[in-house]
Amino acid sequence: MLTVWGRATSSNVQAVMWTIAELGLDFERHDVGHAHGGNKTADYLAMNPNGLVPTVRDGDGAPMWESAAIVRYLAARYGDAAFWPRDPAVRVQLDMWAEWIKTSFVPVFTGQIFRPLMALAGSTPMQPGQVQAATDALKPLALRLDKRLGDGPYLGGAELSFADMIAGHLLYRYCTLDFDRAVTPSLDAYYARLSARPHYRDHVMVSYESLRTRP
Repeated sequence: MLTVWGRATSSNVQAVMWTIAELGLDFERHDVGHAHGGNKTADYLAMNPNGLVPTVRDGDGAPMWESAAIVRYLAARYGDAAFWPRDPAVRVQLDMWAEWIKTSFVPVFTGQIFRPLMALAGSTPMQPGQVQAATDALKPLALRLDKRLGDGPYLGGAELSFADMIAGHLLYRYCTLDFDRAVTPSLDAYYARLSARPHYRDHVMVSYESLRTRP
């Protein structure tokens, strides 16, 4: 059985939990982090020295952290050839997009738009024109993903894959936060397909309103 430490409102936990559910794996999850605390204790830091979530153990295996690494582990160990292509030449075509999401899309959307608009702890107060500048920077990235998804229905083609877990889990926040988005019909259709999946609704479409810092 998999043991997961991490709160349901963490987007990184959501990517892992969605993967676990799509693969049909047994799990036990403990709420850790943010309002729940517990991520700075000696026991937790012994598993994950970063003090972040999620942390996962597979049976008696060593603790794992970093959500994308965990998703890849689960996909490689438990996924079929569609979810985790066995041919590295095929797999890298998906992994490029998974990496691109983490290195290009996330810093702009999460760092410059989501966190400031939600006034999350540690975010810099919004300055005049900051939102517009961030949305202007994000639009070409969204259009790039939209173009890729025009070949859909998923990043790997006809079947859901590990790359969708890493890329797709962000879209609930992206599509429901109130800000100026690019016109992306293929990306919108992709999000609609993900939203129709029960496991996506259960583990990703989780209200983030409790994260908002209020005066």
